[in-house]
Amino acid sequence: QVQLVESGGGLVQPGGSLRLSCATSRRVFRIYTMAWYRQAPGKRRELVVDIGSGGRTNYADSVKGRFTISRDNAKDTVYLQMNSLKPEDTAVYYCNADIQVTSDSGSQNYWGQGTQVTVSS
Repeated sequence: QVQLVESGGGLVQPGGSLRLSCATSRRVFRIYTMAWYRQAPGKRRELVVDIGSGGRTNYADSVKGRFTISRDNAKDTVYLQMNSLKPEDTAVYYCNADIQVTSDSGSQNYWGQGTQVTVSS
Protein backbone atom coordinates (compact mmCIF):
# COMPACT_ATOMS: atom_id res chain seq x y z
CA GLN A 1 0.00 0.00 0.00
CA VAL A 2 1.07 3.58 -0.46
CA GLN A 3 0.16 6.87 1.17
CA LEU A 4 0.47 10.48 0.12
CA VAL A 5 2.24 12.55 2.78
CA GLU A 6 1.75 16.31 2.73
CA SER A 7 3.75 19.03 4.44
CA GLY A 8 4.21 22.78 4.40
CA GLY A 9 0.94 24.19 5.62
CA GLY A 10 0.66 26.85 8.29
CA LEU A 11 -0.36 30.37 9.18
CA VAL A 12 0.68 33.22 6.90
CA GLN A 13 -0.25 36.87 6.58
CA PRO A 14 -2.10 38.16 3.51
CA GLY A 15 0.33 38.69 0.66
CA GLY A 16 2.66 36.03 2.00
CA SER A 17 3.83 32.75 0.51
CA LEU A 18 3.80 29.08 1.40
CA ARG A 19 5.08 25.98 -0.34
CA LEU A 20 3.27 22.68 0.03
CA SER A 21 4.85 19.32 -0.70
CA CYS A 22 3.31 15.91 -1.22
CA ALA A 23 5.33 12.72 -1.54
CA THR A 24 4.50 9.05 -1.72
CA SER A 25 5.36 6.95 1.32
CA ARG A 26 7.33 4.52 -0.86
CA ARG A 27 8.63 4.43 -4.40
CA VAL A 28 5.98 3.52 -6.93
CA PHE A 29 6.03 2.32 -10.50
CA ARG A 30 4.26 5.27 -12.13
CA ILE A 31 2.26 8.35 -11.19
CA TYR A 32 -0.16 9.81 -13.67
CA THR A 33 -2.07 13.00 -12.87
CA MET A 34 -1.21 14.74 -9.60
CA ALA A 35 -3.37 17.47 -8.15
CA TRP A 36 -4.07 19.79 -5.26
CA TYR A 37 -7.59 20.30 -3.94
CA ARG A 38 -8.81 22.45 -1.09
CA GLN A 39 -11.81 22.59 1.18
CA ALA A 40 -12.82 25.63 3.18
CA PRO A 41 -15.19 25.36 6.15
CA GLY A 42 -18.75 24.87 4.99
CA LYS A 43 -17.74 24.54 1.34
CA ARG A 44 -17.26 21.69 -1.07
CA ARG A 45 -13.81 20.39 -1.93
CA GLU A 46 -12.57 22.08 -5.09
CA LEU A 47 -9.77 21.51 -7.55
CA VAL A 48 -6.96 24.04 -7.21
CA VAL A 49 -4.65 22.73 -9.93
CA ASP A 50 -3.59 19.50 -11.55
CA ILE A 51 -0.54 18.42 -13.54
CA GLY A 52 -0.29 15.54 -15.97
CA SER A 53 2.64 13.18 -16.24
CA GLY A 54 3.88 15.21 -19.20
CA GLY A 55 3.68 18.47 -17.29
CA ARG A 56 0.46 19.93 -18.65
CA THR A 57 -1.30 21.99 -15.98
CA ASN A 58 -4.85 23.11 -15.29
CA TYR A 59 -5.41 25.92 -12.77
CA ALA A 60 -8.57 27.17 -11.14
CA ASP A 61 -9.25 30.76 -12.19
CA SER A 62 -9.05 31.90 -8.57
CA VAL A 63 -5.35 30.96 -8.29
CA LYS A 64 -4.01 31.66 -11.76
CA GLY A 65 -0.93 33.85 -11.64
CA ARG A 66 -0.45 33.27 -7.90
CA PHE A 67 0.00 29.52 -7.48
CA THR A 68 2.44 27.25 -9.30
CA ILE A 69 2.38 23.47 -9.35
CA SER A 70 5.44 21.40 -10.15
CA ARG A 71 6.45 17.77 -9.85
CA ASP A 72 9.66 15.84 -9.42
CA ASN A 73 9.10 12.44 -10.97
CA ALA A 74 12.41 11.11 -9.62
CA LYS A 75 11.14 11.77 -6.09
CA ASP A 76 7.47 10.94 -6.65
CA THR A 77 6.68 14.38 -5.27
CA VAL A 78 4.41 17.26 -6.21
CA TYR A 79 4.75 20.83 -4.98
CA LEU A 80 2.44 23.82 -4.75
CA GLN A 81 4.06 27.23 -4.51
CA MET A 82 1.49 29.71 -3.27
CA ASN A 83 2.25 33.43 -3.55
CA SER A 84 0.19 36.56 -2.88
CA LEU A 85 -2.01 34.59 -0.52
CA LYS A 86 -5.44 35.95 0.34
CA PRO A 87 -7.74 35.22 3.30
CA GLU A 88 -10.06 33.38 0.90
CA ASP A 89 -7.27 30.88 0.24
CA THR A 90 -7.73 29.61 3.79
CA ALA A 91 -8.63 25.93 3.60
CA VAL A 92 -7.40 22.40 4.13
CA TYR A 93 -5.31 21.50 1.12
CA TYR A 94 -5.33 17.91 -0.12
CA CYS A 95 -2.94 16.15 -2.44
CA ASN A 96 -4.41 13.71 -4.95
CA ALA A 97 -2.76 11.36 -7.40
CA ASP A 98 -3.46 8.50 -9.78
CA ILE A 99 -0.83 5.89 -8.95
CA GLN A 100 0.22 2.58 -10.40
CA VAL A 101 2.06 1.07 -7.46
CA THR A 102 3.75 -1.82 -9.26
CA SER A 103 4.25 -2.77 -12.89
CA ASP A 104 1.55 -5.43 -12.66
CA SER A 105 -1.02 -3.46 -10.68
CA GLY A 106 -3.75 -1.20 -11.97
CA SER A 107 -3.94 2.54 -11.39
CA GLN A 108 -5.76 3.78 -8.29
CA ASN A 109 -6.64 7.20 -6.99
CA TYR A 110 -5.13 8.28 -3.67
CA TRP A 111 -5.70 11.21 -1.29
CA GLY A 112 -3.38 12.77 1.25
CA GLN A 113 -4.50 13.50 4.80
CA GLY A 114 -4.71 17.25 4.22
CA THR A 115 -2.72 20.20 5.50
CA GLN A 116 -4.20 23.39 6.93
CA VAL A 117 -3.41 26.71 5.28
CA THR A 118 -4.60 29.79 7.15
CA VAL A 119 -4.19 33.27 5.70
CA SER A 120 -4.83 35.90 8.34
CA SER A 121 -3.34 39.03 9.82
